[in-house]
Amino acid sequence: MASNHAGGSPEFVELLRSAAEGARRSGLFARVEQNGSTVECVPEGVENAAYRVEVDGGRVFVGWASPDRWMSQSIEAELNWTGDDLQELLADECRSHGYEGAPIGQFEHFRSEAKEFVFRNEVPVGKGGPGGARDAERVVQCLLGYEATFRELGDMRRAASEEE
Repeated sequence: MASNHAGGSPEFVELLRSAAEGARRSGLFARVEQNGSTVECVPEGVENAAYRVEVDGGRVFVGWASPDRWMSQSIEAELNWTGDDLQELLADECRSHGYEGAPIGQFEHFRSEAKEFVFRNEVPVGKGGPGGARDAERVVQCLLGYEATFRELGDMRRAASEEE
């Protein structure tokens, strides 16, 4: 679970502010909100899922979350059916958005205390904390990689098209 503040560090606060700004600039999200230790990005036409950047335990994560069990199971089923490796899909999409450097952490999939189904990966940041603009750029590249990966999984595209 994310802490109530951005790790107490001005660097983390700046990293999250820059990530929110990058998410807005991408034009991929209907709503981008920074709240404490989290930036939440809601795609157009999908109100029951969000992409997130969060600081948790002094580490930075990028991920996807939804309270909708069916949507989460749909994503899991599609991965199982296709045999695709989510870690590889994410890494490929992050690289296609310009991500370079240390590999993203292994994906985690769990149900949070807030009763949301979460997929997330740690994004390596500079030693001892976020390292400024370059780390913020990497976080945004991973956020965009997540959006591209999950847009193609489950019923994210169908959910968005049903709203149109």
